Amino acid sequence: MTPTYQDITRLLGDLDDHTVAQIEGSGATLSELEEIAAHLAQETDVMGDLRKPLTGRALTVYTLLRQQEAQWDEER
Repeated sequence: MTPTYQDITRLLGDLDDHTVAQIEGSGATLSELEEIAAHLAQETDVMGDLRKPLTGRALTVYTLLRQQEAQWDEER
């Protein structure tokens, strides 16, 4: 299932339109976005079988979000 704008912002928080478009363009699935959200929340210790390194599209989106977070921290 292709995630909608609402799915993306519900799972990953308040993002600008450009970032949402990049995530949509990545082809990441709703399941992958849920996994990314868990990693971002550092909840991997309670993920059970999902506790695995991110790969592919999920890793691409995760890296994008972490880079933006680092930029935001630098600007503060």
